[in-house]
Amino acid sequence: MDVARRVISTLRAGGVRQVVLAPGSRSAPLAYALAEAELEILVRIDERAAGFTALGLALSSGLPTAVLTTSGTAVGNLLPAVMEANHAGVPLLVLSADRPEELRGTGANQTTDQVDLFGPHVRFAADIPADTDPQTAVQTGLDAARGLLDGVPRGPVQLNLAFREPLTPQLDGSEYQPNTLSAGVPEFVGTPEFAEPQAPVFYPGATDFLSRTVVLAGHDAGVEAERFARLHRLPLLAEPSSNARFGPNAIGPYRLLLEHFAGQIERVVVFGRPTLSRPVSALMSRVELPRALFLPRPVAWFEADRRTETLIRDGPELSKFAGRGPVGWLESWQRAAELAETALESALGTELSGLRLARELWRLSEVQLMIGSSNPIRDVDLAARPRPTSARIFANRGLAGIDGTVSTAQGIALASGRPTRLLLGDLTLLHDAGGLLLPRGERVSDLQIVVLNDAGGGIFGLLEHGTLAAQPAYAAAVERFFGTAQDVELSQLAAAYGLAYQRIGTTAELTDALQAPVRGRSVLEIRTERSALRGLHDRVKTAIAEAVRELC
Repeated sequence: MDVARRVISTLRAGGVRQVVLAPGSRSAPLAYALAEAELEILVRIDERAAGFTALGLALSSGLPTAVLTTSGTAVGNLLPAVMEANHAGVPLLVLSADRPEELRGTGANQTTDQVDLFGPHVRFAADIPADTDPQTAVQTGLDAARGLLDGVPRGPVQLNLAFREPLTPQLDGSEYQPNTLSAGVPEFVGTPEFAEPQAPVFYPGATDFLSRTVVLAGHDAGVEAERFARLHRLPLLAEPSSNARFGPNAIGPYRLLLEHFAGQIERVVVFGRPTLSRPVSALMSRVELPRALFLPRPVAWFEADRRTETLIRDGPELSKFAGRGPVGWLESWQRAAELAETALESALGTELSGLRLARELWRLSEVQLMIGSSNPIRDVDLAARPRPTSARIFANRGLAGIDGTVSTAQGIALASGRPTRLLLGDLTLLHDAGGLLLPRGERVSDLQIVVLNDAGGGIFGLLEHGTLAAQPAYAAAVERFFGTAQDVELSQLAAAYGLAYQRIGTTAELTDALQAPVRGRSVLEIRTERSALRGLHDRVKTAIAEAVRELC
């Protein structure tokens, strides 16, 4: 218990305010120490859901957040969340309880090799023997998670803590004094005190060098990308989770305009990590085109010498590289965007589809938004018209998996205390349906889950598999192996976990539902047909091409 208390006190001193606990016996000392501490404890039965809930808490608060498990397979269930945290640079602390040295390798129950279990996916890993002072290892882990080690980007760490029996406080109660704050709202949420908001990077803006440059804002680019584009009079091509898709320079359906402007682009400046579209990948693969990736601080999503862009860490240097847009360059993109938006609106009509849902949700949502992987985030990328001002958008784009999405969104909502909306597909919801399980008495988030249900994996129909599906020889294989059709009744699933449910059948119903306050947990289901998806995207692409042909 003394070791466990030292672990928890060091974590709290280092900025941890929330811990997600998956119950178990070997981790009991840490659980009891948590009950005494001024921390919020969230209990989850499923370790994978616990890991992604902690990930969401850290994403939303900016604070290092811990997830606690017992030994054995429990620790292995955290791997997906740790991998996402690695590639997204999220300060996730894994507290894995373990057997002491004398039990390892003996066949003792629930004993396996947990040391360095996460390999290259953690910034730091420590195996802390039983009955030893853990504080130095815990502090180093905190520093690594927060990105305070020289040249090491922030990200996940593992603290593997061995405990000998007895695993509980003294039965006379002399040790155990639970703190009533442990079950309440955390004392601190939001910007952590150890990480002051980043000062705006200095960009000179005005320069004599004229260049038809575009600013590409990938995942986690931040508002700096929008500011840079405005200062340099350049078009801004911003993915939804860049948090830069706003302002006068942002171009909505940019990915369908790139092929029309490709021959005119002279330079590319990249903020964040682009992950979504093949037109962008094609642009970034043009080795003859000068391209710069802005890296003011270390990141974890690529290895040294594996990118072909020029890496720039200094704002003024980036300004010199990008230059200033010549007269008419930005305006031509803005005019094309307006024509494309009109064509897109007409092509979509009033029928409910993934693109219509994305467009309306982006337009009407006044709450923070998380977007699931696969088709939903690509629908938003194509159909969401940029807003005048910024909004807070989340997405698991570190590895772009669909696992843990519901749990991540719940963590985001709980950490911020703000109503949150989650847009996802049916398979993404079903993959993390267990994340809806909350033990009785746990704090409930204000989370509305908006599900585009096309009864399977719709994204594959927009890839090469869609062409093969039209061939009789391949149709059955594509549907079975990629379509993965399902017939789950989502209304019953929602009822089983105590969520309110509403099925949306028209655009008018969608508008009303999205304008209503988000309170408690609820599900909005919109059903569409996968078979119509490829034709809709073809119509949209044709309509936009015709609209901008004269201009481009």
